[in-house]
Amino acid sequence: MSATTLTIRDESMTGKIIGEITLEFLTETITVRELIRSRVYQEVKDFNAKRTEHFRGLIQPTDTEESLNGFKLKKSREIDWHEQFAKAVEAFERNQILILVNERQAESLDEEITITPQSEVSFLKLTLLVGG
Repeated sequence: MSATTLTIRDESMTGKIIGEITLEFLTETITVRELIRSRVYQEVKDFNAKRTEHFRGLIQPTDTEESLNGFKLKKSREIDWHEQFAKAVEAFERNQILILVNERQAESLDEEITITPQSEVSFLKLTLLVGG
């Protein structure tokens, strides 16, 4: 069985693309919760492997400050993807993050998404978020 690839875009409220990440899934049908989990896990995994000064991700980790290049860590450390995921789920439930699937807003964490080569997924952040 081959993996299904999905490119996710971060957009500003004006529709400007401010970031992009490509994820692979083992199935063509996923839930919004799985989408968020996969995205957060990949961002944190990539950051922890490189250990750069800035984390570019969906949720601002604790003990960081926002900068033009992402979230600047006050001291070099690994980020916990579980904490980031919990904060992202909470932000989605509070409508601080909107997820658009083929230009339609995802309503719940358990909503199913069928991934096709034409699928378009965008994340829009409505407020500044602080996570783990």
